[in-house]
Amino acid sequence: MTRPAPSRRDEMLREMGIGPRWQLRGAAAVTGAEAPVTSAPAAGVPLPRPAAVPGPGWEELKARVASCTACGLHAKRNRTVFGVGDEQADWLFIGEGPGAEEDAQGEPFVGQAGKLLDNMLASINLGRGSKVYIANIVKCRPPGNRNPEAEEAQACSSHLQRQIELIRPRLIVALGKVAAVNLLGRDASIAALRGQVHEHRGIPLIVTYHPAYLLRTLNDKAKAWQDLCFAVDTMRGLQSAARTSAD
Repeated sequence: MTRPAPSRRDEMLREMGIGPRWQLRGAAAVTGAEAPVTSAPAAGVPLPRPAAVPGPGWEELKARVASCTACGLHAKRNRTVFGVGDEQADWLFIGEGPGAEEDAQGEPFVGQAGKLLDNMLASINLGRGSKVYIANIVKCRPPGNRNPEAEEAQACSSHLQRQIELIRPRLIVALGKVAAVNLLGRDASIAALRGQVHEHRGIPLIVTYHPAYLLRTLNDKAKAWQDLCFAVDTMRGLQSAARTSAD
């Protein structure tokens, strides 16, 4: 029997370390994560956004971040890393802080972790340039790529919060414990936070692993795929609720 040529999603899942995917006769497609292969919500379904909040616009906010000296991280930075993507995104992915390559280029997730994140997005038919925005808890690189300290995250929190207010996303995905703890305001493990819909100031929030962690812990890539499927299902649920309210 001739096997079908791999699809683009098969390739993405293989790069994530959870492929290949096989379509069994009379059965649904499955992955190594034993989660349904799914796709991003269909375009054109209106979803209510959080209410607009008065404050500085994008250009003023970018200027504030570029000149920020609120914590000690500014002293050794090459460039601030503001964020990238659709400024009216439905999906907001938030990591912890820039690494060396991000500090050099001024864009989040551009190294190997960024490649994996792009593959994760592609696996659910998303991309950083369309309906997705990517940001970090802090805008300057912590020395040695360590986790941001609590006071550093607090000093940067107003910048991130204003980004959230301007984007008004339908769903936030926290990438890693640092992002989750800071956005949820409580300490807990990723294991305890996965598989649930949390909230950040009224916006649904889902927690998964940071791509840099997944590069070091390959066995958890399958769990990350489960989280992505859960995120897509959550977005679909939000769309269904919006349709019901509109009827």
